[in-house]
Amino acid sequence: MSKIIVFLAPGFEEIEALTIVDYLRRAGQDVITVSVPEADSAEKTSIVEGSHGVKVFADQILCDFMEDNKDSLPDAVYFPGGMPGAKNLAAEKQLLDIINKMSESNKLVAAMCASPAVVLSKTSILAGRSWTCYPGMNEGIAEGTHVTDVPFVFDKNLLTGRGPGTAEQFAMKFVEILAGAETAKKIHDGSCQR
Repeated sequence: MSKIIVFLAPGFEEIEALTIVDYLRRAGQDVITVSVPEADSAEKTSIVEGSHGVKVFADQILCDFMEDNKDSLPDAVYFPGGMPGAKNLAAEKQLLDIINKMSESNKLVAAMCASPAVVLSKTSILAGRSWTCYPGMNEGIAEGTHVTDVPFVFDKNLLTGRGPGTAEQFAMKFVEILAGAETAKKIHDGSCQR
């Protein structure tokens, strides 16, 4: 079983966050949601409101997660998109440090929609890799190779997705990477996917 951390900041895209959490948990993975405060805010709360008003009760708050994991890294981290959620994630230096450490340790980093462009571009992980994001968000980003019109791109230890409409395909690739093709097939068939 892999340990996956899903970072949720105010304004996150609900479909992109909850679809991935749901499918990974169906696959028997240890998924922990972590609330990240709004940029320039010292508020510490487990309740995070998404970009469409859906409130989620996260498993941990960021400061507790950082304290509990100061000497270890999870198997994977995930950054859903949405605005201003992605901007709030990108404003948190600790998260940028985690991305760089995960990349250096060849551990899985995943991001979707705005987050590859807004969050990951502030780190070194895009360099030398192919990636995708929400259409148009890639403008001005020279690192790596941006791929258009695909639901997701998996390159080395980086999984990126295009947007909310591709969340299910992205989630299933995430499951396949961490739990294997057989588990992914069982979830696919059991959830009546197309």
